[in-house]
Amino acid sequence: MVLERARRIFEIESEAVLQLCERLNEDFVKAVNLVLDCQGKVIVTGIGKSGLVAQKIASTFACSGTPAFFLHPAEGLHGDIGMIARNDVVIAISNSGETEELLKILPIIKRFGLKLIAMTGKCDSELARSGDVVLDIGVKEEACSLGLVPTASTAATMAMGDALAITILERRGFCEDDFALLHPGGSLGKKLLLRVCDLMHTHDQIPMVSAEDSMKLVLIEMTSKRLGITGVSNKNKDLIGVVTDGDLRRMLEKGSDILKTTAREVMTLAPKTISRDALAAEALRHMELHSITSLFVSEHDSPCGVDGIIHLHDILRAGVV
Repeated sequence: MVLERARRIFEIESEAVLQLCERLNEDFVKAVNLVLDCQGKVIVTGIGKSGLVAQKIASTFACSGTPAFFLHPAEGLHGDIGMIARNDVVIAISNSGETEELLKILPIIKRFGLKLIAMTGKCDSELARSGDVVLDIGVKEEACSLGLVPTASTAATMAMGDALAITILERRGFCEDDFALLHPGGSLGKKLLLRVCDLMHTHDQIPMVSAEDSMKLVLIEMTSKRLGITGVSNKNKDLIGVVTDGDLRRMLEKGSDILKTTAREVMTLAPKTISRDALAAEALRHMELHSITSLFVSEHDSPCGVDGIIHLHDILRAGVV
């Protein structure tokens, strides 16, 4: 019985969202164009459950390249209306279209000469009559058995707001880099913003030996730099190979006296490298693809030169994953 009721709630809310498709018309296109042409901000307002949804819609706009904020209608009547400027666009949300606090700020919006996008479930309401554009978010029924708790109506409102914000995002040509600039603190921002040059080890921190160096020197270099790897260079200081912890283990398993060998005899040829300007996430993909834990960073003017080294742990510590 409980599961059946839950499934019915999902069905009602899904149907409410799908029914929006049938009612989409030129008003939606006009709403998109109003926001795209807006020289100021998008103010989203509503009260109660509509207010909570309005906050989410404003946040979605803001994080996708459209400056926006939420205005509480009651607070607007007591001074916060000063947030509004003459170049703004207002999205007012009310399922009934007759919410008293919301209707009271409409004359002020009109006095400013602002365009009003009305999102309402009642297209013959006062809010709808006041709107320059009306987006119909009406539903046949709420998921609540009493028909009172805003459920399907809030789901439909949220979906309409998402459709508006994402359509505008795409029309603006908003891309991953733009998104990252607005999300610098999260893991997504780090994944899209952090580059190899931000995390790599440089100068004296780079493990490097000559091809003719003894394995004793190789071991000392690897131990002191603590990265489990060292690069191997030729006489021209070009990177020609690497020696890793794995190479040492394989030599020991063969019973070889590694102290009597040179770096050239142990090294792995054609080491993997990456550009300093590459994203750290790209470096991680290379490591996963080749089952390695480090990448040497090539110089701008010489793919064989070494500008630094980046280790898997550097990426993990930075929170890129």
